[in-house]
Amino acid sequence: MPAREAGEVFGPRMTLFADVLSVGLATSVACLPLLTAPAALSTACAVLRGAREGRPATAGRYFALLRRRLRTGDLAAGTLALAGALVLAADLALARAGLPGGAALAVVAAGIGVCAMVAGLRACARPESLTDWRTALRLAARDCVRDLGGSGLVLLAVATAALCAWMLVPLAFLAPGPLALALTAVDIRRQDVEFIP
Repeated sequence: MPAREAGEVFGPRMTLFADVLSVGLATSVACLPLLTAPAALSTACAVLRGAREGRPATAGRYFALLRRRLRTGDLAAGTLALAGALVLAADLALARAGLPGGAALAVVAAGIGVCAMVAGLRACARPESLTDWRTALRLAARDCVRDLGGSGLVLLAVATAALCAWMLVPLAFLAPGPLALALTAVDIRRQDVEFIP
């Protein structure tokens, strides 16, 4: 990042922080229909990845990119994510209902849910998610196995976003920005590790 220029109040890092928060707020608005959540998060990751390449990371650029990319595949990804969340919630409710083996079912369901969430979030961070969700999910699942450290970082990012939203509810509307930044950083980290001889 370039140094702060004379007379500049905030440096480039503070500008990036403000851009991340504005993209987070835009992502929250775009996630409200629920079915658009994967596309909204994927677009946020793409916009923040562009900041590394010198493109502006603004809410205007975010909405322009989101408008161009919303298609049937994005809505199918949202439907799949929503259906998975509902199935997990139903499984956990059944496990708490006192069924025999309910505790084991809850542990297995929670484990599968966490793995699916990490793979889905890593898919959102991949550039392929802009055009082909199947490829993005396949490569993200491979990354989850090959890069356990990155998967751990994704879990920490989700836990941090959830904790911030729990502590101060208005932060829930800004949390997707830092979460998208963390997901993008994990994906870039993965690329950098792959290129080290």
